[in-house]
Amino acid sequence: MVKKTLLALGLISMIFPLAAYASEADIANLTIGLDSLWIMLAFILVLLMQGGFILLEAGSTRMKNAGHVAGKTIFTVALAALVYWAVGYGIAFGTSGINAFIGWGEFFFNPATAVLEGESYPAAVFFLFQLAFAAISLSIAWGGFAERAKLGSYIVFTLFYVSFIYPIVAHWIWGGGWLADHGAQDFAGSTVVHLSGAVAALVATILLKPRIGKFNKDGSPNEILGHNQVYTALSVLLLWVGWFGFNAGSTVAIGDGFFAYVGFTTMLAAGAGGVAALLISWAVSGKADITTMLNGVLAGLVAITASCAFVEPWAAVVIGLIAGVLVFYSVKMFEKLKIDDPIYALSVHGMAGIWGTLANGIFATQELAEKVGVGQGGLIDTGSFKQLWVQIESVVFAGVFVAVASFIVLGIMKAVMGFRVTEEQEIVGLDLSEHGVYGYPEQLGKSEKA
Repeated sequence: MVKKTLLALGLISMIFPLAAYASEADIANLTIGLDSLWIMLAFILVLLMQGGFILLEAGSTRMKNAGHVAGKTIFTVALAALVYWAVGYGIAFGTSGINAFIGWGEFFFNPATAVLEGESYPAAVFFLFQLAFAAISLSIAWGGFAERAKLGSYIVFTLFYVSFIYPIVAHWIWGGGWLADHGAQDFAGSTVVHLSGAVAALVATILLKPRIGKFNKDGSPNEILGHNQVYTALSVLLLWVGWFGFNAGSTVAIGDGFFAYVGFTTMLAAGAGGVAALLISWAVSGKADITTMLNGVLAGLVAITASCAFVEPWAAVVIGLIAGVLVFYSVKMFEKLKIDDPIYALSVHGMAGIWGTLANGIFATQELAEKVGVGQGGLIDTGSFKQLWVQIESVVFAGVFVAVASFIVLGIMKAVMGFRVTEEQEIVGLDLSEHGVYGYPEQLGKSEKA
């Protein structure tokens, strides 16, 4: 019995060091695999947000344009994938001759087929994740084109926006550019994705001018109702779910579970935004407006996108509450300025994007800033205005750059090819005038069948 016990102990002493050595390698591979799987899942969630944008724009506009909305969204995402692969990713994240203002290299991106030594995840999965962000920003810009732009306008602007305009801003903040050097905090894109898209939408809607019938001769607005409020509600739910890939996915790791905390603050801000928007609309107008409430949820999500990894739960709630109130008054402001914003992109993504970026400079904590490794704590935690100033820099310089670049591109398009459909085409609807068929043929095609 003693001999057997000693023999067993001897064998165990020989096996366990080997097992320990093997487990370290296995754990490293497992970590890479799990991180890669998480980033791929986040990419899928963000890509599926395009379904939310289809329902949002279709539901917020008229039935005669629904098929056009769906088709052009899918087409421009497809085109964006090719453009970002060929040029955009290299401008945003290229490392050959990288400098403060523009990335370079990695054009026609050709990643390794597996993880290279020293990498935490495959380069291919990071590309996919960043592509999904570029496509979201592009879809936000389409809010300024809604119900009155030629299909060709979407094609041309996609080429310039995804190859140059968006990647420049992404490089400044995420790709090691000059704002990154200053410590700009934009964890998942309140500025890079949302403000950039909203500014492009603003330029487009100004150059296109309002839809027929939106404003009377005296400047008073007419409400052009969307055709399906259920679509818009479903769109918000899809976008809300996708946002967990957007924000929590930006951790690009499962590690110590920090991605769950990011998702937690995201949820709180979204809830606060929806509640605040509904209550303010109810208090001011006497009616609990559903569209305003839906916009409030999205505004809360946009606002927390920059700060989801930098703020405590109570601050996430405050950020969402302010975003919900802000979006209500912002919509009214743009109407008074006679700016036609069919899907409220300027308020939801623009104004809330600005607020969310600035909120970091107020509410970010030093502890979380050190954990993320970007910038420092905000005014409340540190008593310093330094981070707030950096956040102001991000908003101003990114906003001005996108505005100027978009104005040049769209201005040339307007002069050379024209990018608004004719009055007759707009009245008939883009489904028929641009594609030759209605999105709802049974409803809208009855006169043709008679």
